[in-house]
Amino acid sequence: MNEKFLSPYNAQKTEDAIYKKWEESGFFNPDEMINAQLTQPDAESFSIVLPPPNVTGTLHTGHASMLAIEDIMVRYNRLLGKKTLWIPGTDHAAIATQSKVEKLLQKEKIRKHDLGREEFLKKVNEFAQNSHDTIIAQCKKMGASLDWSREAYTLDEQREEAVYTAFKKMYDDNLIYRKERIVNWDTKGQTTISDDEVVRVDRPGKMYTFKYSHDFPFPIATTRPETKLGDTAVAVHPDDKRYQQYIGNEYSFNFAGADVTVKIVADEHVDPEFGVGALGVTPAHSIADWEIAERHNLPLKQIINEYGKMTIGMEGVKDTKVAQARESVVAWLESEGLLIETEDIIQSVGTAERTGAVIEPLPKLQWWIDVNKKFTLPYSNIDGITSGSQVTLKELMLQVVENEQIKIMPAQFEKQYLHWINNLRDWNISRQIWFGHRIPVWYKGEEIHVGAHAPDDSGEWVQDEDTLDTWFSSGLWTFSTLGWPNLDSKDLHTYHPTQVLETGYDILPFWVARMILMTTYLLGDIPFETVYLHGLVRDAQGRKMSKSLGNIINPVDLIEKYGTDALRMAMIVGNGPGNDVNLDENKIKAYSKFGNKLWNITRFILTETHVSDDNDLIEFSPRDKELLNEQQTLISEITKEMDEFKYYIVGEKLYHYIWHTFADEILEESKNIFENGNEIEVMSRKHFLRQTLKTMLIILHPFMPFITEEIWQDIKNDTDRDILMTALWPKY
Repeated sequence: MNEKFLSPYNAQKTEDAIYKKWEESGFFNPDEMINAQLTQPDAESFSIVLPPPNVTGTLHTGHASMLAIEDIMVRYNRLLGKKTLWIPGTDHAAIATQSKVEKLLQKEKIRKHDLGREEFLKKVNEFAQNSHDTIIAQCKKMGASLDWSREAYTLDEQREEAVYTAFKKMYDDNLIYRKERIVNWDTKGQTTISDDEVVRVDRPGKMYTFKYSHDFPFPIATTRPETKLGDTAVAVHPDDKRYQQYIGNEYSFNFAGADVTVKIVADEHVDPEFGVGALGVTPAHSIADWEIAERHNLPLKQIINEYGKMTIGMEGVKDTKVAQARESVVAWLESEGLLIETEDIIQSVGTAERTGAVIEPLPKLQWWIDVNKKFTLPYSNIDGITSGSQVTLKELMLQVVENEQIKIMPAQFEKQYLHWINNLRDWNISRQIWFGHRIPVWYKGEEIHVGAHAPDDSGEWVQDEDTLDTWFSSGLWTFSTLGWPNLDSKDLHTYHPTQVLETGYDILPFWVARMILMTTYLLGDIPFETVYLHGLVRDAQGRKMSKSLGNIINPVDLIEKYGTDALRMAMIVGNGPGNDVNLDENKIKAYSKFGNKLWNITRFILTETHVSDDNDLIEFSPRDKELLNEQQTLISEITKEMDEFKYYIVGEKLYHYIWHTFADEILEESKNIFENGNEIEVMSRKHFLRQTLKTMLIILHPFMPFITEEIWQDIKNDTDRDILMTALWPKY
């Protein structure tokens, strides 16, 4: 017996060496598994992409949970003998990364414009590379068996080719267009952001009821009286008898120093129960109002600029921030005797996720993807849609989930997805930042050229200043990482569609939906068969981790204290899909003890048995046959549950069997057999113990890969696979 088993298991001394052994074997790469004849060339494939972590810092507990779940999936399918590919990569996370670097430069009193675009991007890329290196090291610490030879980055050359190819095709199909529309404008970040990146925050507010002027026939109500300087209409419900006589009328008046003309329009989208049932329409500063303006052909009147300041109005209003302007307008209404009522309310305010700024809806000339425009789908592998069909992007996104080609786990999130798609607006894909894929559009006077490069070297062509929304490039992730746009790519034919996408439920509308959009459009197929959504990792008291609470847990600190295997088990057991998990250090400590229990079991078996006791021709005793039958039932149950993604149940069953059944009952019984049993009973039990330990190591390996691999090196015989990671799942 190896002397190492005389001491308790030491994860800190073994885990890095084991990971190095796995990496040097090359067997994270399915091609190397085939070359070594460990996987059959015609074996079924299993592929999954790593949701690329943002290159903005380090991994957090949410990433650790994600890596644990996905590595279980990957190691299990590799043990089944499948061609198993897990593709790693990182996301340039344009707005988030640029924002981080800008804040670092601010400490040195440097602005990005002081450096210029080229020098600033050098700083950002340097920051991104350092963050990348940290993230990759942490992925390895978690035991993630990723194929590093296929690592991708959303801003590398291959992804750039994919992005520009996708943009050109969508432009040629008239799905990408440039138009002035209302956007979510971040006044601090000085860029547009998507609807999904607007964080709604409930704050105390006021509902003001007032009349525009003494001559106006009825009052209106609003939470933003300062925007009424930009009103071009008042909308009422067509069935609201209070206002029917006024529909179609126009009224002009001076409001807080601005000349205003409004038309009374009837619109079914107006809620007659909200406020006074009359809505002042400000098309330039509200997405909902802009939609009303579109329906009634109303003019837009912009009164707030990109810095959140008023551009018109009396003194105290013009050139002031909107919050100050609101106070001035309310004071003016009071002095004019126009303010009727002020009511305290709780208001849902849109804020920018990265900067925290209050969002100002503004009209901006932007690039958009039309989700409702019909186009011809040349090829379709989508159930219910034939090749050559006329479809919209929205229809494709709905169809593949409604027909269950893509299954979302847990099922309640399917309703959330369908609701989101049914209410999907055109996608604003341009951002006013420097870091990212630059819009591949060139201008020369009135001429426009779409492509990665200018059509000639005349120097008169100027590229669009904006960059693409990060989600545009990450939306191509499942197939751009497999060689697309090269349609002859062997990886693309072998591993796409991928089998599973595992990610957090909070990213369903951000990323999952956009991958479905891009894949159904560009490939006429699904990106993945199953979406497995994990929950948030919370602290032991169930609170969300935050700097303000001081409860942020660094997964690397936990690994250094208890080992990766213990952390992985603590994150898996009791953690079903879609459920938040409370990370209690006592739970991690308990699974560290479980690792030592497995270590002690191994010491007993290595002391009492020898490698020659692995003889497969041995006759089992009646008692061992009984135990084997029970074990077969367990393997059968566990295999079915692994196929159903019930890892939280399997982990618990393995813990119970190994600690309570195998250690507490079977090993104690074995001591008596070794002392008092006949030769057949003794030999049978020795063989049973070695084979059971090996079986348990294989089944436990996806959950606790390090300790199981370490033990395997001492328990294996000449006919076993040299590396446990490449062994075969037990048959039953």
